[in-house]
Amino acid sequence: MIINRELIDDALQAVRGAGEIILKAWDKPRNIRHKGRIDLVTDTDVAVEDSLKKSLGRILPEADFLAEESAGETELKDGPTWIVDPLDGTTNFAHRIPFVAVSVGLWQGGAVRMGIVHLPVLGEMYWAAQDQGAFLNGEQINVTETQDLVQALVATGFPYTIKTDVDQVLGYMRRALMNTRGVRRCGSAATDLAFTAAGRFDSFFEIGLKPWDTAAGACLIREAGGMVSTMDGQDYFPGQETILGTNKVLHEQMIKILGA
Repeated sequence: MIINRELIDDALQAVRGAGEIILKAWDKPRNIRHKGRIDLVTDTDVAVEDSLKKSLGRILPEADFLAEESAGETELKDGPTWIVDPLDGTTNFAHRIPFVAVSVGLWQGGAVRMGIVHLPVLGEMYWAAQDQGAFLNGEQINVTETQDLVQALVATGFPYTIKTDVDQVLGYMRRALMNTRGVRRCGSAATDLAFTAAGRFDSFFEIGLKPWDTAAGACLIREAGGMVSTMDGQDYFPGQETILGTNKVLHEQMIKILGA
Protein backbone atom coordinates (compact mmCIF):
# COMPACT_ATOMS: atom_id res chain seq x y z
CA MET A 1 0.00 0.00 0.00
CA ILE A 2 1.25 3.47 -0.91
CA ILE A 3 0.39 6.18 1.61
CA ASN A 4 -0.04 9.09 -0.79
CA ARG A 5 -1.25 12.61 -0.15
CA GLU A 6 -4.77 11.87 -1.35
CA LEU A 7 -5.16 9.02 1.14
CA ILE A 8 -3.76 11.18 3.95
CA ASP A 9 -6.06 14.11 3.14
CA ASP A 10 -9.13 11.87 2.91
CA ALA A 11 -8.31 10.26 6.27
CA LEU A 12 -7.72 13.65 7.88
CA GLN A 13 -11.09 14.83 6.62
CA ALA A 14 -12.78 11.74 8.08
CA VAL A 15 -11.11 12.28 11.46
CA ARG A 16 -11.92 15.98 11.42
CA GLY A 17 -15.58 15.11 10.90
CA ALA A 18 -15.41 12.74 13.87
CA GLY A 19 -13.96 15.55 15.97
CA GLU A 20 -16.91 17.76 15.08
CA ILE A 21 -19.24 15.19 16.65
CA ILE A 22 -17.28 15.49 19.90
CA LEU A 23 -17.37 19.29 19.78
CA LYS A 24 -21.15 19.35 19.19
CA ALA A 25 -21.62 17.08 22.21
CA TRP A 26 -19.14 18.92 24.44
CA ASP A 27 -21.61 21.19 26.25
CA LYS A 28 -24.52 18.77 26.22
CA PRO A 29 -25.50 16.30 28.96
CA ARG A 30 -23.62 12.99 28.85
CA ASN A 31 -25.27 9.59 28.69
CA ILE A 32 -22.62 7.59 30.56
CA ARG A 33 -22.51 3.82 30.93
CA HIS A 34 -19.97 1.49 32.54
CA LYS A 35 -18.03 -1.17 30.61
CA GLY A 36 -16.14 -2.04 33.78
CA ARG A 37 -15.66 -0.82 37.34
CA ILE A 38 -14.13 2.51 36.20
CA ASP A 39 -14.20 2.06 32.39
CA LEU A 40 -16.82 4.35 30.83
CA VAL A 41 -18.52 4.63 27.46
CA THR A 42 -20.83 7.40 26.21
CA ASP A 43 -23.19 7.79 23.31
CA THR A 44 -20.56 10.05 21.75
CA ASP A 45 -17.96 7.24 21.70
CA VAL A 46 -20.38 5.09 19.73
CA ALA A 47 -21.47 7.89 17.40
CA VAL A 48 -17.87 8.80 16.56
CA GLU A 49 -16.95 5.18 15.90
CA ASP A 50 -19.94 4.73 13.60
CA SER A 51 -19.00 7.89 11.71
CA LEU A 52 -15.39 6.77 11.26
CA LYS A 53 -16.38 3.31 10.07
CA LYS A 54 -18.53 4.86 7.37
CA SER A 55 -16.07 7.54 6.25
CA LEU A 56 -12.91 5.43 6.45
CA GLY A 57 -14.74 2.52 4.87
CA ARG A 58 -15.38 4.64 1.79
CA ILE A 59 -11.69 5.55 1.57
CA LEU A 60 -10.39 1.96 1.73
CA PRO A 61 -13.28 -0.47 1.18
CA GLU A 62 -10.89 -3.43 1.40
CA ALA A 63 -9.67 -2.54 4.91
CA ASP A 64 -10.85 -4.20 8.11
CA PHE A 65 -11.56 -2.39 11.37
CA LEU A 66 -10.26 -2.88 14.88
CA ALA A 67 -12.26 -0.32 16.83
CA GLU A 68 -12.63 0.00 20.59
CA GLU A 69 -16.40 -0.08 20.96
CA SER A 70 -17.00 -2.96 18.56
CA ALA A 71 -13.85 -5.08 18.66
CA GLY A 72 -14.48 -8.72 19.45
CA GLU A 73 -10.75 -9.47 19.56
CA THR A 74 -7.49 -7.54 19.43
CA GLU A 75 -5.44 -9.72 17.10
CA LEU A 76 -4.10 -7.90 14.03
CA LYS A 77 -3.81 -9.59 10.66
CA ASP A 78 -1.49 -8.72 7.76
CA GLY A 79 -4.13 -7.04 5.60
CA PRO A 80 -4.99 -3.33 5.82
CA THR A 81 -6.79 -2.50 9.05
CA TRP A 82 -8.02 0.78 10.50
CA ILE A 83 -7.22 0.77 14.24
CA VAL A 84 -9.67 3.20 15.81
CA ASP A 85 -10.17 4.74 19.22
CA PRO A 86 -13.15 7.01 18.63
CA LEU A 87 -12.80 8.93 21.89
CA ASP A 88 -9.61 8.30 23.83
CA GLY A 89 -10.07 9.89 27.24
CA THR A 90 -13.74 9.09 27.80
CA THR A 91 -13.42 9.83 31.53
CA ASN A 92 -11.98 13.24 30.63
CA PHE A 93 -14.91 13.78 28.25
CA ALA A 94 -17.37 12.82 30.99
CA HIS A 95 -15.82 15.47 33.27
CA ARG A 96 -15.27 18.08 30.51
CA ILE A 97 -11.49 17.88 30.71
CA PRO A 98 -10.20 18.81 27.22
CA PHE A 99 -7.64 15.99 26.80
CA VAL A 100 -9.85 13.89 24.54
CA ALA A 101 -8.62 12.44 21.26
CA VAL A 102 -9.74 10.68 18.13
CA SER A 103 -7.01 8.15 17.31
CA VAL A 104 -6.78 6.38 13.94
CA GLY A 105 -3.94 4.16 12.76
CA LEU A 106 -3.67 2.34 9.44
CA TRP A 107 -2.01 -1.05 9.83
CA GLN A 108 -0.70 -3.28 7.07
CA GLY A 109 1.88 -6.03 6.83
CA GLY A 110 3.02 -5.91 10.42
CA ALA A 111 3.35 -2.14 10.89
CA VAL A 112 1.32 1.03 11.36
CA ARG A 113 1.77 2.90 8.08
CA MET A 114 -0.16 6.04 9.05
CA GLY A 115 -1.33 7.57 12.31
CA ILE A 116 -3.71 10.43 13.10
CA VAL A 117 -4.46 11.86 16.54
CA HIS A 118 -7.01 14.68 16.68
CA LEU A 119 -7.62 16.72 19.83
CA PRO A 120 -10.78 18.57 18.77
CA VAL A 121 -11.31 20.61 21.94
CA LEU A 122 -7.71 21.90 21.73
CA GLY A 123 -7.88 22.37 17.96
CA GLU A 124 -4.86 20.13 17.30
CA MET A 125 -4.52 17.65 14.44
CA TYR A 126 -1.46 15.38 14.44
CA TRP A 127 -0.60 13.01 11.62
CA ALA A 128 2.31 10.91 10.47
CA ALA A 129 2.97 8.48 7.64
CA GLN A 130 5.77 5.98 7.22
CA ASP A 131 8.95 7.72 6.01
CA GLN A 132 7.09 11.03 5.61
CA GLY A 133 7.58 12.67 9.02
CA ALA A 134 5.12 13.83 11.67
CA PHE A 135 3.03 17.00 11.66
CA LEU A 136 0.85 19.15 13.91
CA ASN A 137 -1.64 21.43 12.14
CA GLY A 138 0.51 21.26 9.02
CA GLU A 139 3.85 22.05 10.70
CA GLN A 140 6.49 19.35 11.06
CA ILE A 141 7.20 18.23 14.61
CA ASN A 142 10.14 16.53 16.26
CA VAL A 143 10.88 14.90 19.59
CA THR A 144 13.07 16.70 22.12
CA GLU A 145 16.85 16.63 22.29
CA THR A 146 16.96 16.20 26.07
CA GLN A 147 19.93 14.02 27.03
CA ASP A 148 19.68 13.66 30.81
CA LEU A 149 16.75 12.18 32.70
CA VAL A 150 17.03 14.76 35.44
CA GLN A 151 15.96 17.35 32.85
CA ALA A 152 13.23 15.17 31.34
CA LEU A 153 9.48 15.58 31.75
CA VAL A 154 7.78 12.22 31.33
CA ALA A 155 4.17 11.13 31.07
CA THR A 156 2.34 8.02 32.12
CA GLY A 157 -1.14 6.66 32.60
CA PHE A 158 -2.99 4.29 34.91
CA PRO A 159 -4.64 1.10 33.58
CA TYR A 160 -8.24 0.15 34.22
CA THR A 161 -6.77 -2.78 36.16
CA ILE A 162 -5.32 -0.35 38.71
CA LYS A 163 -7.08 -2.16 41.59
CA THR A 164 -4.93 -5.25 41.02
CA ASP A 165 -1.86 -3.55 39.48
CA VAL A 166 -1.51 -0.62 41.86
CA ASP A 167 1.77 -1.76 43.46
CA GLN A 168 3.42 -2.27 40.08
CA VAL A 169 2.16 1.08 38.76
CA LEU A 170 3.29 2.96 41.87
CA GLY A 171 6.70 1.29 41.62
CA TYR A 172 7.15 2.68 38.10
CA MET A 173 5.85 6.07 39.23
CA ARG A 174 8.27 6.22 42.16
CA ARG A 175 11.29 5.43 39.98
CA ALA A 176 10.23 7.96 37.37
CA LEU A 177 9.61 10.66 39.98
CA MET A 178 12.97 10.05 41.64
CA ASN A 179 14.97 10.23 38.41
CA THR A 180 13.29 12.88 36.23
CA ARG A 181 12.16 16.49 36.34
CA GLY A 182 8.58 15.36 36.83
CA VAL A 183 5.72 13.11 35.78
CA ARG A 184 2.45 14.15 34.13
CA ARG A 185 -0.76 12.29 33.31
CA CYS A 186 -3.24 13.54 30.71
CA GLY A 187 -5.64 10.61 31.06
CA SER A 188 -5.44 9.84 27.34
CA ALA A 189 -2.62 7.70 25.97
CA ALA A 190 -3.11 9.05 22.46
CA THR A 191 -2.65 12.58 23.82
CA ASP A 192 0.45 11.61 25.81
CA LEU A 193 2.01 9.96 22.75
CA ALA A 194 1.19 12.93 20.52
CA PHE A 195 2.65 15.35 23.07
CA THR A 196 5.82 13.24 23.18
CA ALA A 197 6.10 13.36 19.40
CA ALA A 198 5.64 17.14 19.52
CA GLY A 199 8.41 17.62 22.09
CA ARG A 200 6.18 18.55 25.02
CA PHE A 201 7.10 15.38 26.89
CA ASP A 202 10.46 13.64 26.67
CA SER A 203 9.01 10.18 27.28
CA PHE A 204 5.80 8.25 27.90
CA PHE A 205 5.27 4.84 29.49
CA GLU A 206 2.25 2.78 30.50
CA ILE A 207 1.04 -0.78 30.99
CA GLY A 208 -2.16 -2.52 29.91
CA LEU A 209 -3.01 -0.50 26.81
CA LYS A 210 -4.99 -1.80 23.83
CA PRO A 211 -4.01 -1.51 20.13
CA TRP A 212 -6.39 1.41 19.54
CA ASP A 213 -4.81 3.38 22.41
CA THR A 214 -1.32 3.37 20.89
CA ALA A 215 -1.29 2.60 17.15
CA ALA A 216 -1.47 6.17 15.88
CA GLY A 217 0.60 7.72 18.66
CA ALA A 218 3.44 5.24 18.29
CA CYS A 219 3.58 6.07 14.58
CA LEU A 220 3.77 9.77 15.45
CA ILE A 221 6.72 9.30 17.79
CA ARG A 222 8.70 7.19 15.34
CA GLU A 223 8.13 9.61 12.48
CA ALA A 224 9.05 12.55 14.75
CA GLY A 225 12.48 10.97 15.32
CA GLY A 226 11.78 9.10 18.53
CA MET A 227 11.76 5.45 19.56
CA VAL A 228 9.03 3.11 20.75
CA SER A 229 9.49 -0.28 22.44
CA THR A 230 8.12 -2.28 25.31
CA MET A 231 9.29 -1.13 28.72
CA ASP A 232 11.97 -3.82 28.73
CA GLY A 233 13.27 -2.77 25.30
CA GLN A 234 11.61 -5.35 23.04
CA ASP A 235 10.03 -4.54 19.69
CA TYR A 236 6.66 -2.87 20.16
CA PHE A 237 3.52 -3.49 18.16
CA PRO A 238 -0.02 -2.40 19.08
CA GLY A 239 -1.39 -4.58 21.84
CA GLN A 240 1.83 -5.32 23.70
CA GLU A 241 1.44 -5.34 27.50
CA THR A 242 3.75 -2.33 28.02
CA ILE A 243 4.85 0.65 25.95
CA LEU A 244 7.74 3.08 26.23
CA GLY A 245 8.12 6.02 23.86
CA THR A 246 11.05 8.45 24.07
CA ASN A 247 13.10 10.97 22.15
CA LYS A 248 15.49 8.05 21.41
CA VAL A 249 18.39 9.65 23.34
CA LEU A 250 16.74 8.78 26.67
CA HIS A 251 15.49 5.35 25.70
CA GLU A 252 18.09 3.18 27.42
CA GLN A 253 18.03 5.39 30.50
CA MET A 254 14.24 5.00 30.77
CA ILE A 255 14.46 1.22 30.33
CA LYS A 256 17.05 1.11 33.12
CA ILE A 257 15.04 3.08 35.67
CA LEU A 258 11.74 1.36 34.90
CA GLY A 259 13.36 -2.02 35.33
CA ALA A 260 15.30 -1.08 38.45
